[in-house]
Amino acid sequence: MSPSKRSLELSLGVVIRRLPGVTRWAKWSWKAIAVLPGSDHGAWKVLREEDGATEFHAGTLTLSLHAGETEAYIHNLTAKEPSIYVIMRHRAGDPPLDLVLVTASPYEAQDYTDNGEDIVERVPLPDALRGVIADFIDRHHVEEPFVKRKRDRSRVDRVEDGRGDPRIKQTGDVYRAPRNVVS
Repeated sequence: MSPSKRSLELSLGVVIRRLPGVTRWAKWSWKAIAVLPGSDHGAWKVLREEDGATEFHAGTLTLSLHAGETEAYIHNLTAKEPSIYVIMRHRAGDPPLDLVLVTASPYEAQDYTDNGEDIVERVPLPDALRGVIADFIDRHHVEEPFVKRKRDRSRVDRVEDGRGDPRIKQTGDVYRAPRNVVS
């Protein structure tokens, strides 16, 4: 990546574990468990089978880092457990999941949880990737000072009851609140 470029793209393979379901309504339980930096394997290849659990390389997605989102990356790296967020969607067929996105921004991941349709899983951030993200932050983060908003000085306690539209000539009050009507 050149210093003038304000974004960075990395290939990440996603590892998903399939376990037997624990209820009669779900035959399988699927969970994203890891990401593999620089992976370019094909989709849904079996990596390992052990005690009824099967781990798949589900596919490779592009992790995009943007200079305008460095605050989110800082929040992620300073969290108790830094993570990569894997966003998936249910689909009909086998396998029942489509990979949508991988992101290092907890804010972007939160946006996907809000729609209720997508599955967002946190996977541990590999140490090699942590260094790449930290370096990206060092090169592109600009601290923005907090600026407190000032109130406008207009008076909000004045009574403007019965004023009406000042552009239209009126012979009387256009509207007067019932509590202010004199009988």
